Amino acid sequence: MTVNSLQATQAYQNISQTIEQASQTNSPSEPLRATGLEENSFAHLVETAVSQTANNVQTAEIAGNQVVTGDANLIDVVTSISTAEVSLEAAIAVRNRIIEAYQEIMRMPI
Repeated sequence: MTVNSLQATQAYQNISQTIEQASQTNSPSEPLRATGLEENSFAHLVETAVSQTANNVQTAEIAGNQVVTGDANLIDVVTSISTAEVSLEAAIAVRNRIIEAYQEIMRMPI
């Protein structure tokens, strides 16, 4: 499956709107859900990646709190923090590529 710059930009816009709407209506403990996404669409892929990244970061925070209280193994905490760091870096890289694609579209002559 190939994704052109326009599809990437539209997917990024959909995710941004979904996150904005969810932050206004959902409580922090409720997961973010975009409505009307096809199972194999780019927007669904991005939504899944964002959800997984948020879950990884939340798991790392919980593990960090547990190590402070002495309830967790330090190796497990380091592993969960590393996982969260990698997924966050991947999400940032995807965001940067989407922004670059948008900027390239804006530079195209009409």
